[in-house]
Amino acid sequence: MTATAAILMPEDDKRTRRRKRKAELTPRQQKNLRLARTLVWPALAVAIVITQVPFLVTIYYSFQRWNMQRPGDRGFVGFQNYAKVLSNGSFFESMFATVLITGGSVLFAVILGLCFAILLDRKFRGQGLARTLLITPFLMMPAAAALIWKWSMLDSNVGIVNWVLSVVGIPPVAWNTDAPMITIIIVMTWQYTPFMMLILLAGLQSQPSDVLEAAAVDGAGTVRTFFTMTLPHLRTYIELSALLGTIMLLQMFDPIAIMTRGTGGTKTLPYLLYERAFVGLELGEAAAYGVLTVILTIIVATIALRTLFKIFRAEGVR
Repeated sequence: MTATAAILMPEDDKRTRRRKRKAELTPRQQKNLRLARTLVWPALAVAIVITQVPFLVTIYYSFQRWNMQRPGDRGFVGFQNYAKVLSNGSFFESMFATVLITGGSVLFAVILGLCFAILLDRKFRGQGLARTLLITPFLMMPAAAALIWKWSMLDSNVGIVNWVLSVVGIPPVAWNTDAPMITIIIVMTWQYTPFMMLILLAGLQSQPSDVLEAAAVDGAGTVRTFFTMTLPHLRTYIELSALLGTIMLLQMFDPIAIMTRGTGGTKTLPYLLYERAFVGLELGEAAAYGVLTVILTIIVATIALRTLFKIFRAEGVR
């Protein structure tokens, strides 16, 4: 057998298996399969129109010189907008802020989610109520959560956090202006900790109880059992929650727009795009920011999804 034949054999085997599976289907099953595929096409077409057409229009605008203050002065400029975006430094500063805020929020959310998941994995009275209350932050609208934190929790005059600090003798802190980065990370951590908690709780409840009982019989303590058995079991769930959380937090806009307005190093890529489009009225430049942001998001999502597929395949093998 030649090397080429050896390489092509697995693909030929796959095609043969597909043909055999298709031949094994009855005419009624083949008809139902064609009907199912036909019913999917309208939804797929709508999804393509909703997502891809605006993106193509954005790409078109990114090659245009278009400022809303000078609507008549409009024309094709090629890659000039992209050169301006990559040369003024704001793009890379926003990229660094996006990575820092997203990474910090995901890290703290995973740690707190793991702690809450461990607590909820125990049986106690009122467990259902406690679980519902802990999930509530994730169900809130980001804009509403940002307003609550800005005025009710972190306000320097009437905020609950500063009132608690004053009780122990600590002077009030103007969180939104003195520590904007920490403020945004706190709000995002608070809102996405329940998401991490649910995934990690599912991982804890999927761990076989007989393994834990065997460890207890062998004399392993609670701490040793957690670090040697439970934590390795949760590795895939931690990776899953971190990856999904990263994808969602990359798109976060509301807390930054409401609480800090991009000051203090909190100007992320979504907020920078908004600023150029609705404050600077530079639609061509904003479109270039949007295209580059989408490309970076696709890269991160592709890496994340490939990692997720590896995780799922490993779980299936187990």
